[in-house]
Amino acid sequence: MDKKGVSFKLFLVALSALIISMCVPPSGPSAEDLAEKARIDSVRNVRCPRLMSSAAEYYHARDWESTVRVYNEVVDLGCDEWDATFAPPEEIYQYYGIAYEQMGKYDSSEYVLLKGVEKIPNNIDLRVRLAYAYKRQGKTDQEIVEYERILDELDPNNIRVMTELASLYRKEGRYEEQIRVLQKLIKIDPTNEAAIADLTTAFERTGKDPLELYLDKYNNNPTGSNGIQLADAYLQNDRVNEAIDVLKAVSRKEPKNKVIFSKLGDAYILNEDFANASTSLESVYELDSRDYQTAIRICEVNSELENFGKAIYWADKAIRGSKSSGEALGAKGDVYYKAFHTCRTLEVSCDDRIVARLAYKYYSQAESKGYRNVSGSKNWLRDNEVLFTKSDWFMLDASQKAIGYATVKTACYNWVTERLYKDSSW
Repeated sequence: MDKKGVSFKLFLVALSALIISMCVPPSGPSAEDLAEKARIDSVRNVRCPRLMSSAAEYYHARDWESTVRVYNEVVDLGCDEWDATFAPPEEIYQYYGIAYEQMGKYDSSEYVLLKGVEKIPNNIDLRVRLAYAYKRQGKTDQEIVEYERILDELDPNNIRVMTELASLYRKEGRYEEQIRVLQKLIKIDPTNEAAIADLTTAFERTGKDPLELYLDKYNNNPTGSNGIQLADAYLQNDRVNEAIDVLKAVSRKEPKNKVIFSKLGDAYILNEDFANASTSLESVYELDSRDYQTAIRICEVNSELENFGKAIYWADKAIRGSKSSGEALGAKGDVYYKAFHTCRTLEVSCDDRIVARLAYKYYSQAESKGYRNVSGSKNWLRDNEVLFTKSDWFMLDASQKAIGYATVKTACYNWVTERLYKDSSW
């Protein structure tokens, strides 16, 4: 055989030996490795329970430095890999991180908690604690990412995490993302008032109409407060009739809620339905007879209806209830003022002048109490020379002058029962 043949055979033998050696499974741990593992396990069996007990004692005693020192030994010894029953790794890293937090060392807490989530990536408590460490260091982007990871990968319905994340989005001006999270939260917890309020604000900041939000909230929980909120949204969208329907519905459920009836009165006024406005406002007054402001409003709506007698009745209630406030006195003057313009003849009659003088009287009393909103109407009456004066008194017949006061007789003023007494200067 030539040299080439011999070389080729030697090559084949070597190759076969290599292939055979590659197919043989690797040998197990060496005796030295096994001995070392046995030694470490023996140490852990003795040391880990003691260290865990000491760590717990120091933690409950709020000795944070000792807690950190012992947990550091726990981790160095590998107790977190020893026995999950006696040394739960989630507890080790959580309390280890909290101890650093209590010392104000949030960067160290972050370091420890990162090691924890590396070993237990699906533990939500560790990730929430890590997010808190980020928060205390001003690492907002990392904090947001951690909360997003919890919702995306671990617990998509975690309301506490959603609340924190939505708050972070708000602080960062990321309102669209805030809205997305809050809408998901409200689907899970439709009566969460805080989340609904935050969502409303976020809608307003993005220029969106929160009406649909209020509608869903009301449909899920048709209380008086939710009905008022929805009605207000309808009114802002000029949907007055729908607002009235909602308020009527909740008023039947909560007949003692004066705010509902007050809002209903407002809605009827916007619809120029003054009769129903009066009825609603009277319900408010029945619930709180000290509310003279409502008495004034009832006076005003009846004046709009030209139901002047009833308007005067409520003006008098307002005056008594407010202890003769300028506003209430002005309201009574307004009734006489409007009645004068409604009933006056082409040539201003004596009765017209009497009513004008009564309006002027109450306007003057209102001004004396510091109420100036009636000055324009008062001055109009004076400047246009429509007031009952000394010359008008002189023109009365003797029998009328003898009793010392003038009264009206025209049918349009048949509701006027007040007398105009002779002025001392006449």
